[in-house]
Amino acid sequence: MLERHELDAFLTLAEELHFGRTAERLRVSTARISQTIAKLERRAGVPLFTRTSRRVELTRAGQQLYEEVRPAWDQIAAAFARAIDAGRGLTGTLRVAFVGAAGGQLLAGAAEVFRRRLPDCEVQLREAQMVDLMPWLRDGQIDLALGTFPIEEPGIVTGPVLVSEARMLAVPAQHAFARRTSVSLDDLARVKLLQLPDTLPVSLRQDRTPRTTPNGRPIEPGPAASTFNEMLTLIGAGHGAFPVGAQARRYYARPDVAYVLISDAPPLLWGLLWRADGATARVRAFAEAAHDLVTSS
Repeated sequence: MLERHELDAFLTLAEELHFGRTAERLRVSTARISQTIAKLERRAGVPLFTRTSRRVELTRAGQQLYEEVRPAWDQIAAAFARAIDAGRGLTGTLRVAFVGAAGGQLLAGAAEVFRRRLPDCEVQLREAQMVDLMPWLRDGQIDLALGTFPIEEPGIVTGPVLVSEARMLAVPAQHAFARRTSVSLDDLARVKLLQLPDTLPVSLRQDRTPRTTPNGRPIEPGPAASTFNEMLTLIGAGHGAFPVGAQARRYYARPDVAYVLISDAPPLLWGLLWRADGATARVRAFAEAAHDLVTSS
């Protein structure tokens, strides 16, 4: 029979593929993780990971074990969370984070719907900077986050799309693009694209700041920013451009930044995120309230 700490070590290492990050997430030493994995491999009689000086990878046996154990472990965690909610009732505090003014307004409306349905639950809304959103969610500082898709992260669940908006390119007010009514994705090869912080998922960064245009033209990367206002300040100072949602024109009007439609870009999608092991009844109820809010308006 596997112990919980053994399962945690195996599943986390399978997702991080790095002993140091695994130890940090589980708040134990790297040596403890190494010993635990070695013990599991001895009991299994087959290597679960291949290790070199540069990388860690799952073996075929390790991949099969992960694919079979991960869903079962998530079900156990969710079932236990439901048991806790059943014992406590739908009460307590739900911590929800957003980035930007439009996101805050949406969550404030969802919180009102949620409170009417569950008056014994308190909702705490917190503004997060771009750099903080995923660390807060993974560390358990928040229960839910409103973010842009796509989010493809182990252990993170994405809810239904709540908002779909046109993509705009934020450029310096003096840039030639500022005098145009629209640009194309191929035009991105003519600007530097500022970069999102590396705490955000690779899937999101690749979507917002691709390295090539659809026709294969290279896009020059610019500097990274940790907050949205920092991003706009860099744009206004002429250091690059960045794709944003159409709501930015309303909430972030600035004399040094212009917003131009990207005519052939797919819409920018927004939705709620939460940890797979944190899918409590409160979380599900809030996600439902947010969905009902946007579909009824």
